[in-house]
Amino acid sequence: MNAKQIGQDQGAALTRVVTGLSVVVAFTLVVLKALVWWASGSVALLASMADSGLDLFASGVTFFAVRYAASPPDAEHRFGHGKAEAFASLIQAGLVFASAALIGQEAILHLISPGRVENEGWGIAVMLLSIVMTGGLIAAQSYLLRRTASLAVSADRIHYAADLASNVIALAGVAAVAAFHLISLDALAGLAVGAILLWGAVSVFRESSGQLMDRELSDTARARIIALVTEDSRITDVHQLRTRASGPVVHLQMHADLDPDLTLVAAHQAVVAAEKRILREFPVADIIIHPDPRGQAEPHGGAFPEVYGKPYDSDHAH
Repeated sequence: MNAKQIGQDQGAALTRVVTGLSVVVAFTLVVLKALVWWASGSVALLASMADSGLDLFASGVTFFAVRYAASPPDAEHRFGHGKAEAFASLIQAGLVFASAALIGQEAILHLISPGRVENEGWGIAVMLLSIVMTGGLIAAQSYLLRRTASLAVSADRIHYAADLASNVIALAGVAAVAAFHLISLDALAGLAVGAILLWGAVSVFRESSGQLMDRELSDTARARIIALVTEDSRITDVHQLRTRASGPVVHLQMHADLDPDLTLVAAHQAVVAAEKRILREFPVADIIIHPDPRGQAEPHGGAFPEVYGKPYDSDHAH
């Protein structure tokens, strides 16, 4: 999260554009790589084509997931639909794992029984075009992620970053065959692509599972939230802070200690002002602040009880 983030409507519009671009790029690369692989027989190019094919499917899933995630809360989903992005990311992780396994298998078979690689020039040309197009897409995704917190787009960017690396390695493999006539280098390049995809899948899985399990925001973000709330001298402490992300939306709950002599109207004004300060830096946030009279509040019970001033996770900040 940062001060450059934009509002929910602007973020949703920009996300729709970038995810649409992702589908177009993936479809174009699949067609080009399929044609050139058919002409050359390169296993490295086959590996890259298979990856782009899964990119196309994953980008399609992301394309629809971000639109569903951006739909407003309804009677059955009061917290919105943001976790659709996390589910889309899990699908992406599974596809990347499958791609890595198939590519690794094909590369090993070609190491054992090498096949001939032909028309290397076409292979090099399509890989160069793939690198340019993928690099441009990653730049657009990075621009979006500096302004929104879309988990699905973040996972898609990891996927395409791995794809970019795979394109570079596949290009090196095809070029090595053309320059040195060492067919085994093409298969080794395919193995390297599979390893990169495996690493990317693990990264995507960790991010999506963390959101589905309601992992807390970073310590830096939590500290900033507390600092924003306590800028007002009438709010002397924040405790029982709970945070979680749901797609681009962050949900924040906390208890705030206020001067017990404040009127109900003044306490309400202090809480609303704190919410506005948070929204300036976290514009896509759902905020609940429970005011406690300092030194006079009773401990709260429920599923996560607290001793006053010492919440269940022992996180107490002033």
